[in-house]
Amino acid sequence: MKHVQKLNNSTNTLLLISSIYSSLTKAEKKVADAVQSNPEEAVLATVTDLAERAGVGETSVIRFCRALGFRGYHEFKLSVAQDLVNMPTYITGEIEESDDISAIARKITMNNETILKSTHDLLNPDNLQRAVDTILSANKIYIYGVGSSGITALDVHYRFMRLGLNVEIQRDAHIIAMSAALAKRGDVVFGISTSGSTKDLVDPIKQAKENGATIICLTSHAKSPITNYADNVLLIPSKESPFQGGSLSTKIAQIHLLDILSTLIANTNKESTIESINRTAKAVADKLY
Repeated sequence: MKHVQKLNNSTNTLLLISSIYSSLTKAEKKVADAVQSNPEEAVLATVTDLAERAGVGETSVIRFCRALGFRGYHEFKLSVAQDLVNMPTYITGEIEESDDISAIARKITMNNETILKSTHDLLNPDNLQRAVDTILSANKIYIYGVGSSGITALDVHYRFMRLGLNVEIQRDAHIIAMSAALAKRGDVVFGISTSGSTKDLVDPIKQAKENGATIICLTSHAKSPITNYADNVLLIPSKESPFQGGSLSTKIAQIHLLDILSTLIANTNKESTIESINRTAKAVADKLY
């Protein structure tokens, strides 16, 4: 599996560790655990110190750094140090039985703020610009998502349709497979999968790629199976708060990133976009009292 490229200078390395954690080797996971449990110490530690704390060899530490896209340990430490400088000062928490309404509302709000901040920290401007250019030049855009990601796919379809794009959405596994078989060069397939490992999505994405379609994926795992076939990977935070209803925090991150992407598309193709928005608005004007 391919190495992750360092996203950009503003990318939060601690978040990136979470996004590739499942794909790391056993020894690399030990290094990741040591860093995440105490990033302040990791910044001050030598490669030998961190290797001893993780219970691995120094080469495992170097491999871990390279898996994140860094050239070496020093570059990795500098990036983590920058993360710590920018780390939010407030502390979020899980819901307790003793919490009153105000406390619950405050904790959920603070955690959602953290999700939005983390989504921003993972943004790659170059990837976003390439996604905008690819989408605007596409003959047709196929949007695929199953389960909870299928709900997000509906939102993408609505946004893109109102912008005047030629877009199709599929959420049924069988229809996704048939649709992907028809995708061809000049088309764009936008696959949404939090895990990046959903077989009902990954296999059709592979088929569409073989047909010559350009693949964009939205996922929480930078080295998941779907990324092997993606021409462009849009990352969102992979950690979910236990009290947030399973995938709700992921949904917030997905929608936030898609809002940014849709806005960029609209600004890039402003004249056509305004016309499409006006026409779609007029089409439903008489549906309101």
